[in-house]
Amino acid sequence: MKVRATVAYDGSGFAGFQRQRQARTVQGEIEAALERVLGRPTPIVASGRTDAGVHAVGQVIAFEVEQWSHSLALLQRALNAELPADIAIRALQPCAPDFHPRYSALSRTYEYTVYVDPVRHPLRRYTAWWLAQKPDVARMNQAATYLLGEHDFAAFGRAMSERGHASTVRRVFRASWRESAPDELRFVIEANAFLFHMVRRIVKALVNVGLGLNQPEDVKQMLEARDAQRIKGLAPACGLCLVHVKYPGEMSHETHSNVLCNA
Repeated sequence: MKVRATVAYDGSGFAGFQRQRQARTVQGEIEAALERVLGRPTPIVASGRTDAGVHAVGQVIAFEVEQWSHSLALLQRALNAELPADIAIRALQPCAPDFHPRYSALSRTYEYTVYVDPVRHPLRRYTAWWLAQKPDVARMNQAATYLLGEHDFAAFGRAMSERGHASTVRRVFRASWRESAPDELRFVIEANAFLFHMVRRIVKALVNVGLGLNQPEDVKQMLEARDAQRIKGLAPACGLCLVHVKYPGEMSHETHSNVLCNA
């Protein structure tokens, strides 16, 4: 039987999602828990990889279950009992044999959280990017409109494909900022897929616009130039969270559950 799981994790203590030798990863912890529960090595496939320090409330994985005579609800409880405190299986259900978390996906939605305070707050250091000055939300949203639609995003990231496809063309369905609290801004972006570091580089470019370091039209020029050297630096990983992966027949996801990504 093939099953699909929705996974949440605090990425602060991981070297990323993908299994690595001699490094703590989300995949490594989940597969170790599966082996303890099912009694055999059980590889998982995920909707995508997240970097070190990046969080998730809506990561999707799939794996094969053999010789499990109990309910999936019991399997979920058993796995959560074996998993460390910074990972949880939030949902578990059977899926079609040809379901693939990555290649079956229609879109992914990420949220990025910024908090504004003259003095940094130690308790928020793992869940949001600290800015001492509030950026202009209207300017950032004006710049974000240039990201909508299908573009070559080579200026914002590089392709990483298991199938050897190196295209940097992606389609962005929505991208906007909002004030989620008096001292907090949240950026939501949904696309069919993302390049390596794409969201963090976009956030950095948009915040620079909001702080007056660049003009909104500069983002359009960055896209057209397809030159990664035009954008200096990345937004910190701590503010980024994978909140939803959409599959055929499912509704769009407008907001996450505020379990993890809300600082």
